[in-house]
Amino acid sequence: MRGLRKGVLGVALAAAVVTGAGASAGAVGPVAGAEADLSHHGHVSLWDGRVGVWLVSENHGPSDVSQATVRLAFSVPMAGGQELPPACLWSSERVVSCRTGELRAAGGAGELALDLRTAALPDEMTVEITTAWRDGAADRNPRNDRHRVLVLATGDPYVF
Repeated sequence: MRGLRKGVLGVALAAAVVTGAGASAGAVGPVAGAEADLSHHGHVSLWDGRVGVWLVSENHGPSDVSQATVRLAFSVPMAGGQELPPACLWSSERVVSCRTGELRAAGGAGELALDLRTAALPDEMTVEITTAWRDGAADRNPRNDRHRVLVLATGDPYVF
């Protein structure tokens, strides 16, 4: 067992050395230690089997993010065959994932608007909004890019 631990440790150290050498040799990709503070804010409305999501994604810095992905998970299934904006795709009947585009540090913003039909006529639903990917940047403040919103079928905007 002790030999196995040493072998695993040796492989991990070798990988760290190779990764470090690649980064110093001008490798393309996110800089090690890059940090971005992404946030998503907006509102969700539910009425007559329709759900509207209006969302703004921002980067409070300190590093730029060339691309990020926001994930919207609905507690009820959406009706099939619906078109999404070009930056979005269906991950399942309840999940939509969308690219934000480039988010520059200290103010870069991306906007998203969805108008979807639910498979039934729910009285309420929850929507979870999260950052699924941030181009390798760390985010030490994930509270402002993770929301869970209870939405009643009143047509009112529920702000997050």
